[in-house]
Amino acid sequence: MKRRDFSLAATSLGLLPLASLSHAQALAPKAGTDYAVLDKRVPVDAPAGKVEVIEFFWYSCPHCNAFEPTLETWIKKLPAHVSFKRVPVAFQPSFQPQQRLYYALEAMGKVDEYQRKVFAAIHQQRQNLSGEQQIIDWAAANGLDKAKFTENFKSFSVASKIQRAKQLQEAYQVAGVPAMGIAGRWYTDGELARSMDRALQVTDFLVGEARKSA
Repeated sequence: MKRRDFSLAATSLGLLPLASLSHAQALAPKAGTDYAVLDKRVPVDAPAGKVEVIEFFWYSCPHCNAFEPTLETWIKKLPAHVSFKRVPVAFQPSFQPQQRLYYALEAMGKVDEYQRKVFAAIHQQRQNLSGEQQIIDWAAANGLDKAKFTENFKSFSVASKIQRAKQLQEAYQVAGVPAMGIAGRWYTDGELARSMDRALQVTDFLVGEARKSA
């Protein structure tokens, strides 16, 4: 979903016919075509010897919802030298409650259990999870301790993570979601790579390049 396109009816990013996709997959990823090289390196949080990979997403984005099962399968196959993390974006202030939702789940160690549940609530069940109280009530109704979730949701720690997310979003020049940031050096998304499946292939390629130059 592009930065300024928040409609649920938005055109899907970069879906290709199978023949075209097969042809694209046969080509090695190219800078400026399949991915962008950042003008300025972004400081990474990954420990030494690990390649940091970020998925930028927004819970209300239909493309992020569609991408999630593929992403989860890919994450399970990541080698030990990849440090993966998700970063919820905020293209406008109204996105911030969902950023807090993600980081509250993270603080409680519940992302793996609840990530798909949040997407399903919004996209399949059509629940409105755009506001603070709506999110807190949903969390409580779905088995999370309401007091503990609310405490994390409103915490200074979560506010700090939102500020860090803003810095990463700007540093990677995120144009739309879902999108991938690699090693503080490269950026790709479904528009550049022509599909999110290929964006993951480009990400794998760039992880290899980062390892070569480490």
